[in-house]
Amino acid sequence: MEKIENNERLHALVQGFVQGVGFRFFVYQTGVHLQLHGWVRNRINGNVEILAEGPKKKLDALLKEVRKGPQMAQVAKVDVDWKEHQEDLPPFTILQTK
Repeated sequence: MEKIENNERLHALVQGFVQGVGFRFFVYQTGVHLQLHGWVRNRINGNVEILAEGPKKKLDALLKEVRKGPQMAQVAKVDVDWKEHQEDLPPFTILQTK
């Protein structure tokens, strides 16, 4: 990943009806399209967790799409935590449930 001064890290927990509706694949496609690094995975508690890194503008675009979700999803809440980028994430992927 290029070293760009405005790179940041986004950690988000998405609550609502977000499992079994293609939410992870939706986030994955969006992350790949935006050329972000990171991952998305289901949590055992029914939430979806996202860790993404890249330019702030692209992370904001990802967050905007996450808040809408795919057609069948119902996003109730998105908890967001911004961190300093670390450049240790793979190209955007889907991880196993944790």
